[in-house]
Amino acid sequence: MQEEAARSAIDTFISAFNASDDSYVTALLSQALTSDVVFWGPLGRSEGIVAVERFVLDIRRHPAGTGTMVRCSAVDMPDEWARYQWVFTTPDGGPRLAGTDVVHLRRSLIDQVIVFAGEIEPSTS
Repeated sequence: MQEEAARSAIDTFISAFNASDDSYVTALLSQALTSDVVFWGPLGRSEGIVAVERFVLDIRRHPAGTGTMVRCSAVDMPDEWARYQWVFTTPDGGPRLAGTDVVHLRRSLIDQVIVFAGEIEPSTS
């Protein structure tokens, strides 16, 4: 049951990167994250949905164009933390960023996110 809750929260979080419009990002994040979420990203630690929203919007506004974020692995939840791999690809085979996120859940919502991003690579599709 906990793995299902983790998978649902993670997939909702990822869907914020792929929202049809920026105005939907906050609503999607609110469905996946606690209001006091702690976000450990490439630029350090931040707190709250607004901080995560800024990160998501920055990724969505990639100079190469709006890209697509997908979960490319199963959700592995050996204990109270879950991890998964993701890929972000920009249009027309532009830059690709891959990484792994580790998340902690509280009451079926993500209350901590740790992003381990890899190097940007050209798409191989």
